[in-house]
Amino acid sequence: MNAKAILITYPEEESINEALSLAETAGYDVKKIVKQKHITRSRYGIGKGKALEVKDLLDTMNIDVIIFDEVLKPSQHYNLASLCKKEIIDRERIILEIFERRSSNSESRIQIKLAQLRYEMVRVKEKVRLAKIGEQPGFFGLGKYDADIHILDIKSRMSILKKKLEKEEKRRKLYRYQRNKLGIPTISLVGYTSAGKTTLFNHLTGESKITGQGMFTTLTTFTRALNLNENKVLITDTVGFVNKLPAYMIDAFKSTLNELVFSELILLVLDISQKINDIKIKLNSSLHIMNELQVPNTKIIYLFNKIDLTDLNDAYDKYIDLGLEDSNHIVLPISSKTGHNLDKLKDLIGDIIYGKKISIKNNRKFFK
Repeated sequence: MNAKAILITYPEEESINEALSLAETAGYDVKKIVKQKHITRSRYGIGKGKALEVKDLLDTMNIDVIIFDEVLKPSQHYNLASLCKKEIIDRERIILEIFERRSSNSESRIQIKLAQLRYEMVRVKEKVRLAKIGEQPGFFGLGKYDADIHILDIKSRMSILKKKLEKEEKRRKLYRYQRNKLGIPTISLVGYTSAGKTTLFNHLTGESKITGQGMFTTLTTFTRALNLNENKVLITDTVGFVNKLPAYMIDAFKSTLNELVFSELILLVLDISQKINDIKIKLNSSLHIMNELQVPNTKIIYLFNKIDLTDLNDAYDKYIDLGLEDSNHIVLPISSKTGHNLDKLKDLIGDIIYGKKISIKNNRKFFK
């Protein structure tokens, strides 16, 4: 049976829907949504009055956990948990829980465990600090000496995991070297989680990877061949991005995401059927993560996916609102579900990589 939860999130529809999707994907049953405009306040994340309101709700409802749709500081986490006497699961932790549920191979499991240890390390240090100033009686019954040993143990485990990831990165480098020797170019699919990347991957390659089962269906890179008439490229599906993804999580997945750096083209998939403000947030999150990885934006083709849920006029208006008219990037409306414009996409990829008929740097056309 799924744990029953109260969800604290922002009042905007997109924030609520994303937070609910995160909770559902992680296996929680949200019984009540508490909406607050500001959830990054100093002591509890939310204001004291709202925190007391949540506490009162707990007295009348059978609730197991509180899900907080923000990245909480360790002190905020401790304060809210102390007030409500319930387990607090913030945005970082719920993403980690989903990653753990969705991991499918040894590399992703190592990456997730490393991220979990980094998350735990920050909170252990805060609990030690609170114990020192008398805010918390002991460290879960442990003295300072035992807490220090616990921190050393986390550091030791992290060191072992990093060495394992280095081996995985060497394996990837060997794979890239062999691929380069064969002269087969690589393109990568990127974008916000649930934008339709994996559906597009399946449509282009004939694969049948799992789709539509909540967020983060892809946690590892998955590469297959894509035939382009007489030529061939390798296309890679990657882990979906999400807003407010902490830097240490990006770092933990670097061995996987570094594939983007070595790709000839990046296909950035956007769900164009959403509201423009939501698209802007997700586009900025995606570009931020790629900037963190130092992926050149000159490689990017923008794919306006789910055009079947809207129309070309709406997509064009959003193209203008996103400021892409003044950029040098190619933009192509597609539907990974119906196949709209996917033949044009393959021709475009072939022209750029093999025919050199179209220059990404100089092209400003919005393909219809």
